[in-house]
Amino acid sequence: MDIVVVGAGSLGSLVGGLLARAHDVTLVGRDPHVGTVSEDGLSVVGTEQFRVHPSAQTTVPRRADLALVTVKAYDTAAVGADLADCALDACLSLQNGMGNEERLAAELDCPVLAGTCSYGARLREPGTVAFTGRGEVVLGDRNGGRSAVADDVGTAFRAAGIETTVATDMPTRLWEKLAVNAGINAVTALARVENGALADSPADAIAADAARETAAVAREQDIDLSDERAVSLVERVVRDTAANHSSMYQDVSADQQTEIDAINGYVADTATVPVPVNETLAALVRTWERHRG
Repeated sequence: MDIVVVGAGSLGSLVGGLLARAHDVTLVGRDPHVGTVSEDGLSVVGTEQFRVHPSAQTTVPRRADLALVTVKAYDTAAVGADLADCALDACLSLQNGMGNEERLAAELDCPVLAGTCSYGARLREPGTVAFTGRGEVVLGDRNGGRSAVADDVGTAFRAAGIETTVATDMPTRLWEKLAVNAGINAVTALARVENGALADSPADAIAADAARETAAVAREQDIDLSDERAVSLVERVVRDTAANHSSMYQDVSADQQTEIDAINGYVADTATVPVPVNETLAALVRTWERHRG
């Protein structure tokens, strides 16, 4: 399969590197990273160690079988416009936050799949990505139900050794992921702590409350997500990724814009029930963003 990965940062580089072991892959990102990959290849270190030689460039190609989108949520609309000029058979979002698939589908003529990814990655230096934890890719029709396109993409991912599930309940899966991100990302970013710190009081209570509020908003959207399920997912991710830095913590550490609007901000802006923890977390991170640097 001919795959273009749009957003060759930490996760995009890792997943793109794994896919490049079995497919023709083009990484689209920023220099100096893509320049280094183009010249010397991509080194994956950590959980697995290997080097691959995908194509790498700063612009979207004219044709691909699949576009894998891994950019930050605030860049989704711009990427959709760029991909509109690329002949595609399918597009898959593996992004944080809500609303990405709808923004992409508004620009593209091909099927747009939804996905989640729990693989851990950190861009160590140009040309090198650290594989910090094995996980799973879950993908499927963004509206739920069976999808032959999703089956084909799942087969391609498995051929590259990526643990992959093709799901028929992606709307629920996306809200579950949102509950996890709402509980973990902003708290770890504001406290400047690894995920494992959220197992301790008082951070555990804040994370759990954010997840419960997210579940309540999900139920308003006719998604069957209980408070208990949302909290248990947060606790599992905290346990399984204890040494990891959340993506929002990495953004804050790098003095970069975060995805707060698509995570806690989305919960706060969508809710018609009280969500004071998500409102507070969103307000604090938004305040940091306005005054950073």
